[in-house]
Amino acid sequence: MIEILSSGLPNVVQDLGRTGHLRIGVSRSGAMDALALSAANGLVANEAAAAGIEIGLFPFRLRFRADLRFACTGADAGIALDGRALPPWWSASATAGQTLEIAAPRRGARVYLAFSGGIDVPLVLGSRSTDLKGGFGGLEGRGLRRGDLLPLRPPRATQATHATGGHTGILPASLPRFWQELAAGCIVVRAVAGAEHEHFTEASRAAFANEAYEVTREANRMGYRLSGSALALQRPLELFSHGILPGTVQVPPSGQPIVQLAEANTCGGYPKIAHVIDIDLWRLAQARPGTRVRFELLDPADALAQAAVETARCDALKQALRRPHSPFTD
Repeated sequence: MIEILSSGLPNVVQDLGRTGHLRIGVSRSGAMDALALSAANGLVANEAAAAGIEIGLFPFRLRFRADLRFACTGADAGIALDGRALPPWWSASATAGQTLEIAAPRRGARVYLAFSGGIDVPLVLGSRSTDLKGGFGGLEGRGLRRGDLLPLRPPRATQATHATGGHTGILPASLPRFWQELAAGCIVVRAVAGAEHEHFTEASRAAFANEAYEVTREANRMGYRLSGSALALQRPLELFSHGILPGTVQVPPSGQPIVQLAEANTCGGYPKIAHVIDIDLWRLAQARPGTRVRFELLDPADALAQAAVETARCDALKQALRRPHSPFTD
């Protein structure tokens, strides 16, 4: 069990989300940065979809109520176990009574914590993720508060070798370059053209593909409102409300695009200029307000090919994580 010592609404229990319920108006939810949560779970020998904590408000502090192994991934933040500094993307063993503190990130927006066994909150529609918009899942459908106690599931038998021992770290190949982009203030995300892409003016399509858009303060788990050159339609377009997904880039009458994210509405009527490919959503998850975003448009065949490459890298990462206590770069 772990005890929350300081927290806030943006800090929530998440797994990889609930699928198959869009038809009844239930969004996917889940970790905004699925890569980071999956890697944290791998470092403690959990299944990739085990529930952990997504942290978006800092400083964050907790106390361990039992001996266990934990891992911290995601943003480049200061991490300390009883005052002893740990690197990011790292795992370690903690003993009962020790305190973990995570400071505001130097680069990135969200940190992920995984614990051996995973957080044991009830399954709701097949997931332990918190849906803040719907007020269910996770711990009572809300953000974590000071004094909350989170139970953990018993570690699997195969986790015995991970329960104690030295520290283990990883470094996904895409991370150093991404952190350089964050430090420069502008990230690149890949996207494919949306269903209404051709209905926008030529100037608007060129602006979307070539200019940077800034993440505004209207940014949360539902989506990011961006600011930049206004995007205009060639002529008024009336659409019935239709299905949308995380990654959908909608353009309301203001002309300022909105990228739907983990708790995206399941339907909407704004025209869609593009759709961010799933393997790049973690990049948006780590973009704070003020970060500029450039969209690299791919044709569908290239997007599928690049997704296959990323999937192979993730599979290799999972295989490497099965070798306990071997620091590596994938």
